[in-house]
Amino acid sequence: MSVSPLVWALTLAGILAVIAADLFLIHRNDTREFTTRRAAFWSVVYLGLAVAFGAGVWLFSGGEYAAQYFGGFVTEKSLSVDNLFVFMVILARFAVPKHAQHTVLMAGIVIALVLRGAFIAVGAAAIATFTWVFFIFGAFLIWTAYGLVRGGDEDEFKENALLRWAKRIIPTSPDYDGNRFLVRRGGRRMVTPLLIVMIAIGSTDVMFALDSIPAIFGLTTEPYLVFTANAFALMGLVQLYFLLGGLAERLVYLGHGLAFILGFIGVKLILHAMHEYGVEWAPDVPIWLSLAVIAGTLVATTVASLAVGDRAAARAKDGAPGEVAGGTRPEVKATDPNAS
Repeated sequence: MSVSPLVWALTLAGILAVIAADLFLIHRNDTREFTTRRAAFWSVVYLGLAVAFGAGVWLFSGGEYAAQYFGGFVTEKSLSVDNLFVFMVILARFAVPKHAQHTVLMAGIVIALVLRGAFIAVGAAAIATFTWVFFIFGAFLIWTAYGLVRGGDEDEFKENALLRWAKRIIPTSPDYDGNRFLVRRGGRRMVTPLLIVMIAIGSTDVMFALDSIPAIFGLTTEPYLVFTANAFALMGLVQLYFLLGGLAERLVYLGHGLAFILGFIGVKLILHAMHEYGVEWAPDVPIWLSLAVIAGTLVATTVASLAVGDRAAARAKDGAPGEVAGGTRPEVKATDPNAS
């Protein structure tokens, strides 16, 4: 796939224009809570943009590259749903007012998009030079899949080094001031907790990229498609947060479904590397099969999760509540925004 510098520039300009419109036009000076109805509307808008872009790829580059883009987009979108649980913990821990949650999520995702772009450039350069990198990516995804199946503290938010440094060095006011990031207190300019939360969201999302970037490289090695699939998945993540806030807790089998997808892509990467090294019996899994596996897994886990939730609700209504298979999400309690 040959992408000219002009197409790259136009794509980046278009993505920045959408983000700027979201930040400075749609949400500017808007202190209303981001309701489910608004989230649904803008989720449809962002999904429409992602689909339109995929149609453009199909029109100008063919069905194969379009399938790779859609496979990458669906994978990134599905992985982002699980990330929403951690975002919920972060916003609750810092007691972010509801009217400010859209702003801080969007700003944090801008940071994540920039840093992910750097990750993608490094990954693409490594893959183009060293075929054995596929073995590393594949093994890492299989290990990640094992970790998801085993369970643990995947939904627990742990402060990273960047966030700890920011909280220690940057003068921070004790409370929020609308959607403002900077305030003046006692003649001293300080940041509000919104900026600290933005750093937490952005840096945490970059950690998620350690899973998602190798996964999408298992579906396409085209840097342009990897970046645009990530961009469209991230841009709609804010709206998805508000839209699926209640539904996400019912997707009790999502972790197992994502584990299967990551494991499948990990095996696909290893088989691809073996195929490149001339191992005759190692097949190169076609993109249509990858799309079928990803879509089928997501549909199956969603249907199973909702069915289990409905049965649990029925048992509770009959006075015999039972534990939902797969476990329940721990209750999230808000704490002081300056708590360490």
